[in-house]
Amino acid sequence: MICTIALDVGETLVRDDRYWASWADWLRVPRHTVSALVGAVVAQGKDNAEALRLIQPGIDIASAYHAREKAGRGEYLDETDVYEDVRPALTALRERGVHVIVAGNQTARAGELLRALDLPADLIATSGEWGAAKPSPAFFDRLVAEAGVPASEILYVGDHPQNDVFPAHSAGLRTAHLRRGPWGHLWADDPDVAAVADYQVDSLMDLVSIAAH
Repeated sequence: MICTIALDVGETLVRDDRYWASWADWLRVPRHTVSALVGAVVAQGKDNAEALRLIQPGIDIASAYHAREKAGRGEYLDETDVYEDVRPALTALRERGVHVIVAGNQTARAGELLRALDLPADLIATSGEWGAAKPSPAFFDRLVAEAGVPASEILYVGDHPQNDVFPAHSAGLRTAHLRRGPWGHLWADDPDVAAVADYQVDSLMDLVSIAAH
């Protein structure tokens, strides 16, 4: 029985276009350069922040992030960043009595921005607020604690196998791999993902029927 559905953020609920475009503009390189490098490093199994280090070796990402915020060019989200199926899917899940949690690898500032969007969720939190980031088991331990139900009654939904599907499965949660965004499409037909994911979905609306069973 699935009591709680928890969802990743980037390329699950919101597009990452604006985030990486803003870094490209800050570093004064073409946006395509950043996008291509992010894809390359992630496909190699590296953290996506490595793309910024390739562009500017030795960059202190935390300091650059704060400099962007101070300059008024920091993180920003609005309704145009939210995928079209998010509100109807999350609303339908809650109407069916499912506890909906949004939890991903984002900054504390991103958590504030997400909550300001007033998404239909019971809890919205980020790794920056929890002090633990995926794929660390500590992230999923916190998620289970916040859900207040056994791990086996939680379905974690995300696009990234290494950050979402595999570690959530290892933590005892059920998992759904979403074919969305670059990582979701890249690994959609990967046999290792298929072997671990309880479900493979093309839309968040697919979760409504899953929760009904």
